[in-house]
Amino acid sequence: MSFLRRYSLEGCVASILFIVLFGVLLIQIFGRTPLFTGPVWTEEAARWLWVWMAFIGIAEVERQNGQLRMGFIADALPLSWRRLLFILIDVVYLAIVAHLVWISYKTVLRTWNNEAVTLPMSDAVLYASGLVASVLILHRIARRLAMLVRGGDAGEVHQ
Repeated sequence: MSFLRRYSLEGCVASILFIVLFGVLLIQIFGRTPLFTGPVWTEEAARWLWVWMAFIGIAEVERQNGQLRMGFIADALPLSWRRLLFILIDVVYLAIVAHLVWISYKTVLRTWNNEAVTLPMSDAVLYASGLVASVLILHRIARRLAMLVRGGDAGEVHQ
């Protein structure tokens, strides 16, 4: 497996966010001891990092095609019918995620002037996590759909 297939932008970013989140949590923990007083922004930063990590992680799961699914119906179908079923599922999924991109975009615009409580930035940065993840997921679904339409093995694509 090549480096680019094994590691992705989504996975690397989610991993870095996890490491930063771990550091922020350590600051929170040690800030509650007599060693030093913890900064007030760590709680909000931890929540924001968690949200970003979770959404980007969802995009990574979509890249790996590792989401939960019940495959007993698809496995019972012949390959051509299975491919049609997966194309239909991905077209519906693509439409739903495209709508989520639009909703996320409108949410970012609506919250652009709202200030975060303890962080020196707009609340839109938090809501941008949904937008970024939705765009990444949309990209991965479109790639998978293109492979299915070109005749890729439905069993291979949806394993």
